Amino acid sequence: MPSALQQPADHQLVHSDGRTARLVRLDALALLGSLPDASVDLVVTDPAYNGMNQHLSFGTGRIVGSYAERGDGEAWFDEFDDSPENYGAFLAEVARVLGPDKSAYFMFDSFSMLTLAPLLREHFSVKNVLTWDKVAIGMGHHFRRRSEFVLYCTTGRAPLVRRDVADVWRIRRVHRSTYPTQKPTELFEAMVAASLGGNATADTVVCDPFLGSGSSAVAALRQGCSFIGGDIAEASLEAATARVTATLAGDVDPLQPKSLVDPLLQKAFWETSRVAF
Repeated sequence: MPSALQQPADHQLVHSDGRTARLVRLDALALLGSLPDASVDLVVTDPAYNGMNQHLSFGTGRIVGSYAERGDGEAWFDEFDDSPENYGAFLAEVARVLGPDKSAYFMFDSFSMLTLAPLLREHFSVKNVLTWDKVAIGMGHHFRRRSEFVLYCTTGRAPLVRRDVADVWRIRRVHRSTYPTQKPTELFEAMVAASLGGNATADTVVCDPFLGSGSSAVAALRQGCSFIGGDIAEASLEAATARVTATLAGDVDPLQPKSLVDPLLQKAFWETSRVAF
């Protein structure tokens, strides 16, 4: 398999056991376009969906406006205009870099899942919808939000290595996060462990085209994999680099110093495949 880890990177960090984290300042489509066919073993990602955020009327709970319209162009969403056309192109690229018999996990909130999730069936076999229960309620009209969703998909036959995992994961959200939209590292660890588990090696490549705070990078490294991720925001590269550097050195994660899992609420099944630093 051609190595996606040999491409240029803004930040390339290497552990003594061969695990590599390649962090690139590129948007999702550019990053994926730079990777060879079938060069990635697993994709885990929380895309920066802008369509629903810019066309929701939160007072009524209705989706309004034309989905093709850009909106007010907030800087946070300059990375990815999630029109159906762009999202379809993104999914096609994910399927290409994965190749046959591989898995991908796509995160959705309830609004983006209504419009964009159906496009997944054009490129993947959708196996299940997982629920992330954040344990504590957040903001929202017409019922306060406490959950998000993860669609588990494959490009063929890609069996899970764990058969004892439920479809609801109770992991607390990050409070007062330094980086906007930061997700718990354990959430991504659950994805990696369920699909790869103890089969991961330094040659196993996990990719997140929407790097954000770098939680997916930390998760992949903890699970014994190498990682490739990209983001258009320099703040993302800075945050992810700091976290990866700390992880590879065996130091405390500067953005998530403590576990967000209550063992009374959620079995941390991913810990059995977590590697030591």
